Amino acid sequence: MDPVSPLEQALHAARALVLADLVSGEVAEAEVVSLVEDSVAQRRWWVQHWPDGADFVAGLIAQDVQDALLDRYGRWPLCPVCGAGDPHALEVEPELGPDPHWVCHKAGVKVAAVGSLGPATGGMTSS
Repeated sequence: MDPVSPLEQALHAARALVLADLVSGEVAEAEVVSLVEDSVAQRRWWVQHWPDGADFVAGLIAQDVQDALLDRYGRWPLCPVCGAGDPHALEVEPELGPDPHWVCHKAGVKVAAVGSLGPATGGMTSS
């Protein structure tokens, strides 16, 4: 059996982190998981051509899934910090960098690392 390449390890880890966030918000239905798989497939090509970007795939896959969900279902993940006003989604920072976090730009705070959202932060609302 061949060992798993570091690039595949990075992709599998990124998939696991994003799925953990989706599960925490109870939005990991089959169609949503398919969005994750689509992103992983697209990012596999990207990271094969730019191996130094392996540390960035978790944030990129999180953003891909967030964008796909917005187009189909609504905003995700919802901000748990701002109790008043319209519900809004967290954003991934850095947009292209290692150690991605979910951030609320309204409050200016880091909410959780990608893969570490709690149950109160993973929900979704239609746009």
